[in-house]
Amino acid sequence: MSEPDSPGESQRGAPRFFVGCEDDESEGLEDYDSCSMRTDMELYEDDEDPPERQIVVGICSMMKKSKSKPMTQILERLCRFEYITVVIFPEDVILNEPVDKWPLCDCLVSFHSKGFPLDKAVSYAELRNPLLINDLNTQYYIQDRREVYRILQQEGIDLPRYAVLNRDPDKPDECNLVEGEDHVEVNGEVFPKPFVEKPVCAEDHNVYIYYPTSAGGGSQRLFRKIGSRSSVYSPESNVRKTGSYIYEEFMPTDGTDVKVYTVGPDYAHAEARKSPALDGKVERDSEGKEIRYPVMLTAMEKLVARKVCLAFKQTVCGFDLLRANGHSYVCDVNGFSFVKNSMKYYDDCAKILGNIVMRELAPQFHIPWSIPTEAEDIPIVPTTSGTMMELRCVIAIIRHGDRTPKQKMKMEVRNPMFFELFDKYGGYKTGKLKLKKPKQLQEVLDIARQLLLELGDGREDCEIEEKKSKLEQLKTVLEMYGHFSGINRKVQITYLPHGQPKTSSEEEVSYVSQISLDCLANKCWSLVRAGYQFLLT
Repeated sequence: MSEPDSPGESQRGAPRFFVGCEDDESEGLEDYDSCSMRTDMELYEDDEDPPERQIVVGICSMMKKSKSKPMTQILERLCRFEYITVVIFPEDVILNEPVDKWPLCDCLVSFHSKGFPLDKAVSYAELRNPLLINDLNTQYYIQDRREVYRILQQEGIDLPRYAVLNRDPDKPDECNLVEGEDHVEVNGEVFPKPFVEKPVCAEDHNVYIYYPTSAGGGSQRLFRKIGSRSSVYSPESNVRKTGSYIYEEFMPTDGTDVKVYTVGPDYAHAEARKSPALDGKVERDSEGKEIRYPVMLTAMEKLVARKVCLAFKQTVCGFDLLRANGHSYVCDVNGFSFVKNSMKYYDDCAKILGNIVMRELAPQFHIPWSIPTEAEDIPIVPTTSGTMMELRCVIAIIRHGDRTPKQKMKMEVRNPMFFELFDKYGGYKTGKLKLKKPKQLQEVLDIARQLLLELGDGREDCEIEEKKSKLEQLKTVLEMYGHFSGINRKVQITYLPHGQPKTSSEEEVSYVSQISLDCLANKCWSLVRAGYQFLLT
């Protein structure tokens, strides 16, 4: 066994890791087969003398959770503390036995999941008064999204603009909801599409995103992952007519959700995953696990993590962040949850929980223990050839090369129609004008077409001074792609009261006022996609 990570951890070869009840808490231990079970880690030898006083940490949750890989990894590390013994409450006892028959413990790790009797856990805590890692009463609030949002708002934590629609199950039509083609009005609050519709029950993961008709309409229906799917598209554009919901503004992220996991107010681990709102396909690695990417939290996001942990009184807590418009918004609080497949997180979590337990209970039980102080946390991991330092992070700054440079064309124009356009959009206020909207680009294209038409007619009274080749080039650039998106093209017009600067002393022509027009065409999207596919291969 490797050396303990802190001075308070045990030097023993086998951890104290029980699944079962205390002898004095049941008349016959033989009545509970699961109570006499041991983990695949052997308990201390029968002839080994028990320690003078052990702090018992009880794990009270559904067996699916208490036997999960993250929980097992963390409990194995927690057992390395010399004065800590872990006891897992059998699921049969939790569900069927009164709380006075439950195992005794000094510290309780208990959390709600589907089928878990939270009321009984609260009664047990009131009866035994153990140290609670996660507050139990607050877990009622976490099951209701309305309460979650209320607490977040009360703590001054940013969250999307939202409104709550409460429906009476017996009178579902009597509610403050007005639905339009591209919006809904809830309690007087208008939400244009796209918007999000969430059931108020946090256990219901059927979240819908409704799209405007300009984007094709319909809705994306999110649900708990089933195989490789996390959402499906539906042509249905009308909101649900039964049940209570939270309606909130859709936040335009970069296609990822950020999952944050706290262990106490001063520790937060963050990961990003592909948003289920994109196409509903779950990205998995070669082992079938969902692909997640490490994320560095900003100072403000770390403060948010601290606030969430303290506000909900959940030492171990997970919540979701949306990064949009330069801000971070909390959109969900999940309560007790662990990071999957991170040995570093397992080490940190066990160390922090062990120190919390020892700090709170060691003085009470007169156990000699002091808070460990470590000058440096050197990441040493075992390998087949001994131990070596673990590479935890690689930071790289990469600029892709699969993008063409901006292609510019510049021309000098003097036709009154350009001056009228310049004046129409307030160009004289600053002397410069930038046109990017489809309507504006269409007006420039119409002017170019009209001037070319007049030049083509060969009219003698034609006073067009612009070069035909330049106008044709301008027309060609603006007609590309068949439509305007305002992303890959723009037109800039600058007012020159004395004309273009002379390039030589021989130039004698001068104009009272001239306008220089720069047209920039950027054809990069198809090449970026090609570069992206190249990186994938």
